[in-house]
Amino acid sequence: MRRPLLRTAVVWGALLTTVSCGTNGQGTGEDGRPPAAPAGVTAAAGSATSVHVMWNRASGKPEVTRYEVYRGATKVKEVPGSEYMVDITRLKPSTRYAFSVRARDADGRLGPPSEQVRATTPTAAAADGRAPSRPERPRGKAVGSRAAQLSWARSTDDLGVASYDVYQGTTKIHSVGGAQTATVVTGLRPGTRYSFTVRARDAADNVSPASGAVRITTPPGSGDGKGVDSGTGMAPTAFRATTHREDGAHYLDLSWTRPDVDGVITEYQIQLDRKPVTSLVWGATPPPGRATYSFYVGREAGLTQRVRIRAKLPDGTWGAFSKERTVTTGRTAQP
Repeated sequence: MRRPLLRTAVVWGALLTTVSCGTNGQGTGEDGRPPAAPAGVTAAAGSATSVHVMWNRASGKPEVTRYEVYRGATKVKEVPGSEYMVDITRLKPSTRYAFSVRARDADGRLGPPSEQVRATTPTAAAADGRAPSRPERPRGKAVGSRAAQLSWARSTDDLGVASYDVYQGTTKIHSVGGAQTATVVTGLRPGTRYSFTVRARDAADNVSPASGAVRITTPPGSGDGKGVDSGTGMAPTAFRATTHREDGAHYLDLSWTRPDVDGVITEYQIQLDRKPVTSLVWGATPPPGRATYSFYVGREAGLTQRVRIRAKLPDGTWGAFSKERTVTTGRTAQP
């Protein structure tokens, strides 16, 4: 059955929306084209002179062999295709930077740049030789077979914590801003035991002692290799979908409860028939309670589609999808 073209979404509440139709940016490269632009790129200041950049693995054949990271139009880093994060150092304090990532495949083809993300380095602290306190009360749990949720108590510092670094064993694997005390680590293996620690960093690059170790064993399961999308955690709950008709047009009405995470969630992605169609972005702090959203889906009655939603977590990674609902324009949604 044909899919209607999306028009400008109808917004309910204090929502700002951007509409993006088509795939999620994870191209195939199977027809001789270069790899697609990496998706899920985030950037967070690690100190007054560094920014931590992360992205999602770009799929496709031939496989991606390396990623190139750009500051503006200048390439500043290159990492192997097995790595999806890097620290950009030697930056200036109190400066706003824009970063993007490009993938290069085994045949040497360079894909287009990702969407630019921005981060501002904090003010440098003069003669600051005191490291933040050690993060206390670290906790964690497996979220599906390929992800883990970590949390810890806030560290103290005489001039403020700029970021928290997450380590797997002795290797730094993730970083979040100093205002966050929780994150989701993705890309894990099913049925595997892991040990994580957290260190706090201030604007002068002083690093705290490591927190106590959090040991997590992921449950068995194949998953799909895409992190939290494979698990059942960090998903919006009590997701409902109905339709209504107004002035001859049909609208999809959604409601859900936000994932239980530390921090504010301001962005969601909606998929119809497993394809992204709309991103919802709050321009301010989201209202409390259940979230609601309604958007135009066409004028055809009897059109059946599957709908689901996921949240962008406070650390910039995508959470798991909600339960999928089936709706038919002009009819009541499937429970």
